[in-house]
Amino acid sequence: MAEVKVLCSLAMKAALTELAPRFERDSGNRVAAQWVGGADIGKRLRAGDASDLVIMAAAGIDDLIKEGLLAAGSRVDLVRSRIAVAVRAGAARPDISSAQAVKRAVLAARRTAYSSGPSGVYLAKVFERWQVPAQKLHQTPPGAPAGDVVARGEAEIAFQQLSELMPIAGIDLVGPLPDDLQLVTVFSAARNVRSASPDAAAALCAFLSSRAIAPVLAKHGLDPA
Repeated sequence: MAEVKVLCSLAMKAALTELAPRFERDSGNRVAAQWVGGADIGKRLRAGDASDLVIMAAAGIDDLIKEGLLAAGSRVDLVRSRIAVAVRAGAARPDISSAQAVKRAVLAARRTAYSSGPSGVYLAKVFERWQVPAQKLHQTPPGAPAGDVVARGEAEIAFQQLSELMPIAGIDLVGPLPDDLQLVTVFSAARNVRSASPDAAAALCAFLSSRAIAPVLAKHGLDPA
């Protein structure tokens, strides 16, 4: 039996938490996962982290492969993730039927929360284009859910990956961003060049990219890549 040490972005936390026991039962290997914001994964690898597998946005995976921190040729695309909108539980739900409707909702809100992950990088540019005042924006630090900010009443609207908003208590999901504003992010896995269990890591990648787990991914707001 091998242990697969995984550094995983929050976008896949709920899905991997449910799927890991199934993989362990079928393979005899053990999954030891840590939930890390994408911005911090590179820092850990550069500091010598000895994990076996990294799961994060595909663009970040490619950058770390170029740095020689993840094994060339080991990238496996796992899921496609959409950005969604949430409000505090019981609050009025804004119109998000179009990009213009979302813009009106953000400009009318006292404060808007968004993440530091791929969705946040994208939305920061959108908010700048919309000329949203900086004092009305709350960008969470890496690994911190934007939904929690809304649940505490510190913002009225939250934007983050749908899979990251779904588990948050105290919020209501309004829905995914409209097509004319949506950004779909592919999350992928790749093997750490320092992996002590490369075969087990490859087996976990194969399992997480199999069509058999599509119903579990869908339950957590994710689509197979």
